[in-house]
Amino acid sequence: MEDPITGTPPPSRSAEAKQGSQPQEADLLRTMLRRPEYRKALVFSGLIGVPVALVAFWFLVALHQLEGLVWTDWPKDLGWKQAPWWWGLMLLPVAGLVVGLVVARLPGRGGHIPAGGLHSGGVTKQALPGVILTAMVGLPLGAVLGPEAPLIALGGGLALFFAGLARAPQTEASTALLGAAGAAAAISALFGNPVVGAVLLMEVAGVGGPQLFAVMLPALLSSGVGALIFTGFVHWTGLETGSLDIGLPEPPPLDGADVLWVLVVAPVVAFVVHWTLVGGRFAARFVVSRIVRNTILCATGAAVCITLYAVTTGRSPAEAALSGEATLSELAQNPHAWSVGALVAVLVFKGLAYALCLGSLRGGPVFPALFLGGATGVLLAPLPGLGLVPAMAIGMAASVTAALRLPVSGVILVVLMLGNVETVALVVLAAVMSFVVTELLPQGPRIPAFEERPSGRTHRPSPRRP
Repeated sequence: MEDPITGTPPPSRSAEAKQGSQPQEADLLRTMLRRPEYRKALVFSGLIGVPVALVAFWFLVALHQLEGLVWTDWPKDLGWKQAPWWWGLMLLPVAGLVVGLVVARLPGRGGHIPAGGLHSGGVTKQALPGVILTAMVGLPLGAVLGPEAPLIALGGGLALFFAGLARAPQTEASTALLGAAGAAAAISALFGNPVVGAVLLMEVAGVGGPQLFAVMLPALLSSGVGALIFTGFVHWTGLETGSLDIGLPEPPPLDGADVLWVLVVAPVVAFVVHWTLVGGRFAARFVVSRIVRNTILCATGAAVCITLYAVTTGRSPAEAALSGEATLSELAQNPHAWSVGALVAVLVFKGLAYALCLGSLRGGPVFPALFLGGATGVLLAPLPGLGLVPAMAIGMAASVTAALRLPVSGVILVVLMLGNVETVALVVLAAVMSFVVTELLPQGPRIPAFEERPSGRTHRPSPRRP
């Protein structure tokens, strides 16, 4: 039987049956667009963008306010100009404890392990409480991760929840379509651009052919509606959720030296970030043996890295903690405020903390990767013939592509953040080189499945009642 939404045969149909009976891709796409069920799903995806964007807006506002409260307001209220060097040692073990308990005991394990990259599916309505709890506790308390993975899970789960309320058809294809639409609406609220949300979700889903368009249209529509709602609430309420505009100056025209430097810098950045992600996978394998205890140990290890940064540089530990979104903007606008030693220290200690958080806590890998790439660019900007803006463009594109393995999304995101067209060619070249390098390198251990935990050493779920 055909799926009632897309009109395509189920996956179990044999290859022989597909040959000779399957229409051309263009005809198949037109057939899907003519189906009333698909058009209803398209309209429903647009409607889903409204509540999902509203929830995503307040979710991001809450995270932004909590981070400011914990890392800025509380230290000042206690009499310090900035968070003291030991601040992370007090906060991150608490984050590890909460996340470890959620992963061990709640449905959905608090979301995907960040070291495995972004995922678009697999989040159920029952998993939403754990996803929200791990994000609202772990991220404000200093986890070196971003909010994009919880947002994807939140948007997809909410879309399925509203679909259940509306009694929409619950087929495999419709569930994937509506989940992608909700996730795209939520992620567009974070990036402030519907195209980024749609392209990111398409690359994460890994679909192609007519299925690509079947997922793309609802995701793009839902992203556009979500962006309108989100932008309106920013202006109407005056509240902040963070901005991707890092305030870089207009760059000079590109020259041959910029192109030569991208051939050197991009592979090096990709190599380092790749092995940081591999370190996160090793951390994930360590955590899975004793979830609660080892999650606390990894979170404490990240806190030690943050503390070492603050002690060796005399700067705020917040610069090595958190996602790095706000610090990247400060770095781009005032790079001379950072010494070479401070830049090297933040790259080393934040990179180590990033690897530990990737395998133990919950969040997204995007913003820390962007920060590490941007800080590398600032460090290398004095090289002959390079400059600040081209160096940051190369570093950010290579770093985020190595972390996500999504070259098109990486290009769009970095171009959006830079806000100029002069560096687009560098961004594309750096992303392509980074993708090739990371694909050719050894991939390290795969992300462990919780079902593979050694017996007797971890929390065992209670047997299901009949």
